[in-house]
Amino acid sequence: LYISVICPYAQRVWAARNYKGLKDIQIVAIHLHGRPAWYKEKVYSANEVPALEHNGKVIGESLDLLEYLDNNFGGPKISPKDAAKKEAANELLKYSNTFNMTGFVGLTKPESAFAEEFGPALDYLENALGKFSADGPFFLGEFSLVDLAYAPFFERYQIVYPILKNYDITTKRPKLSKWIQA
Repeated sequence: LYISVICPYAQRVWAARNYKGLKDIQIVAIHLHGRPAWYKEKVYSANEVPALEHNGKVIGESLDLLEYLDNNFGGPKISPKDAAKKEAANELLKYSNTFNMTGFVGLTKPESAFAEEFGPALDYLENALGKFSADGPFFLGEFSLVDLAYAPFFERYQIVYPILKNYDITTKRPKLSKWIQA
């Protein structure tokens, strides 16, 4: 498993590997600045992390890798079996890229514009956290690939936004606060 230790997309898959107990999957750290030429040439032509070499093929893209690990390796399942939870998972995974772009782009905006745009995105997730369990703390009622998809980003957001934007992402969002603490 090729990762960068500072990349939240790679951290999604790294965390899934660890949660599932897949210690046989070797971690190879790639520096994002100055990636070695062999990586693009011999491993992953997109030259991005994460990437996994398995059974003669290379799989990239963190969300695809979460599903790949769950479908091709042992350990605790992170994908839902229930149809309603599968549908919710697909919706939340699709939304994760929009959410993260809203968060990243918001760093370039004034505090008021940031709060106007990012607040509704956080509210959407607050509501999603209550769909399958009234008291949470996980998106699908139990820990899943959806939690793994969002966790590395929230790890940053809860620290950065209060400092740079004077914005606490958990204010009036008790489910989100409980999820972050979990």
